[in-house]
Amino acid sequence: MIDTGLLIEWLVKSLVIVLSMTAGFAYVTLYERRLIAKFQIRIGPNRAGTQGLLQPIADAVKLIFKEEFTPTKADKIIFFLAPIITVIPALVITAVIPWGSKINLFGREINLYLTDLNVAVLYLSAVTSISVYGITLAGWSSNNKYATLGGLRATAQMISYEIAMGFSMLVPVVLAGSMSLVQIVNAQRDVWFAFYNPIAAIILFLSVLAETNRAPFDMPEAEQELTAGYHTEYSGMKFALFFMAEYIKMIAVSMIFATLFLGGYLLPFQAQLEQIQVPVWQNVILPLLGPVALFTKVILLLFVFVWLRSTLPRIRYDRLMAFGWKVTFPVALLMVLVTATGVLLNATIAVAVLLWLVIIVGALVSRR
Repeated sequence: MIDTGLLIEWLVKSLVIVLSMTAGFAYVTLYERRLIAKFQIRIGPNRAGTQGLLQPIADAVKLIFKEEFTPTKADKIIFFLAPIITVIPALVITAVIPWGSKINLFGREINLYLTDLNVAVLYLSAVTSISVYGITLAGWSSNNKYATLGGLRATAQMISYEIAMGFSMLVPVVLAGSMSLVQIVNAQRDVWFAFYNPIAAIILFLSVLAETNRAPFDMPEAEQELTAGYHTEYSGMKFALFFMAEYIKMIAVSMIFATLFLGGYLLPFQAQLEQIQVPVWQNVILPLLGPVALFTKVILLLFVFVWLRSTLPRIRYDRLMAFGWKVTFPVALLMVLVTATGVLLNATIAVAVLLWLVIIVGALVSRR
């Protein structure tokens, strides 16, 4: 017999994920615009609604009614499908990310995640690499040289940084001894993995920055060189889908990074907090604080995304590729070997101290 309650639970969770990501994308754009305005000593959007809170809705209405064009010699089917291929992986990637532990609701014990795959890290690696197909196909199908170059740049950039990202994601797998994100989060109850291997955490953050084509790695849409890159020929809602995919991916990769290296939904000193033997705290308050903790970490990571965009200039394309192949890839591979050695010798703390010393010495040398 099929458990009807379980099907309803899956449906509700899926709706919550999709609706929260699509609504979240709209307000991440406002968050970014207001933050950049603060960095540049401007006001930012403040006309539509109180403090500009209705600005995302105004933008959506504008894009819905904006006229759409399809180039005469474009491959019309692929031109139409490319934005959809780009946005769907950004949504489905969140299916395996846990945003809480368990709560009791309506007489059922409900897990605060859609599914717990035992190969969730492999799933993340596979799905994150799919969205680049949409960007590449958008560039090719537009029959526009600027768009084609943008699509080719996106492909080369994805290949360059996907390898480093994959190796840096292996570090939490080695530390936790599992590819399940739920088990990786539970393994961080005492110490977050970012403290065990900060270099791998930095490489993963740089890699996801390049994967999402965010500044200073936004070469596929470099407006000074390629007009608008792969989406040069897109307008209206088709352009909005590319825009949506970029910001949803920002939220998704922030959740992935927080889950792998920052304890996911766990609070700081989670193990000590769980020792408080108060039923209401144990059964209600602490489980509900899980999603709040993850949301806070995502907001802080998005702040870093925006901070980098407003601070750093776009780097040259050959340097972007050289950095991916000559720096992030070998260092990420070295971090996997170092972490595996530490786990094998039961010396993860000693390895962590060594890596932090390397970072401190490197920072002091670079200042000179």
